[in-house]
Amino acid sequence: MKQGEGIHIMKQAFKYPTRRPRSLRQQGFTLVELAVVLAVIGLIIGAVAIGKDVQRNAEYTKIKNKFIDQWEQAYNQYYQRTGVVLGDSQTAPQNMVNGERYLAAGVRSGRNMTGVTPPNAICRAARGQGMARAFTPGTDPDLRVLMTRVGIRMPPGRAEGLEDRYVYLDSNGNPQEVQVCFQWNVPLADASAANAVGEGAGNVMVITGLTPDLARSLDQMIDGKPDEREGRFRRQGVENNAGGAVNAPGQEWQATNRDLIGTTNDRSFDEDQVAIVTAIYKMNQ
Repeated sequence: MKQGEGIHIMKQAFKYPTRRPRSLRQQGFTLVELAVVLAVIGLIIGAVAIGKDVQRNAEYTKIKNKFIDQWEQAYNQYYQRTGVVLGDSQTAPQNMVNGERYLAAGVRSGRNMTGVTPPNAICRAARGQGMARAFTPGTDPDLRVLMTRVGIRMPPGRAEGLEDRYVYLDSNGNPQEVQVCFQWNVPLADASAANAVGEGAGNVMVITGLTPDLARSLDQMIDGKPDEREGRFRRQGVENNAGGAVNAPGQEWQATNRDLIGTTNDRSFDEDQVAIVTAIYKMNQ
């Protein structure tokens, strides 16, 4: 080795000292890094919780827009095409749902309605769970048959032949089934008559299988406030003057998502199927 080469090697050794092994470096997280990680985890957990509420609200809006509103439109289309409401007589209209059966019983609408028995509801194959009004398959008109007879396209619902029903998940993740039927209610002054439940007069859509928060959400979207006894959307069996005073404040929906279906036990078990309510939605015709 030449003398100059040796001097050059020594300079390079002093210029670039040997690095310490990676294993000897300081390991672990600083307090700042740990705080950042915890903050990110908290944000993720919060986003998941908020996301569930957003998803549920989106589903409720979908039920309103794609199912309830579509059935209201189908009802209005039937009236436009036939000149009468569902199940009414086209030759001697009564302006009431299932009015043809009412006429066959020898009674005519437009007269004194005191003490009258309203006609049965019109449903698809069977009435919804929790309905107060009767429906007799094979005797009362079938909702799907009436619609298809005049060429009205119904909402898709659950499936072909089950267009009157819609399945969704309640707040505990259990399936619930919404079903729609139609009926005519006697005037409020006649709420004590047979089969009358006092939720307002006229032709209505009966909506069964609603969880309390879904009912409140629909009520808010339809009437502008969740009140179970006022407006076009109200709970079955609740009279407008149920408070006992004229122009009394409204009434909150009584059931909650803490109740087991069929009860008001307020036990709030995660595995429970949530309680359901039945609502009345007044039609324009």
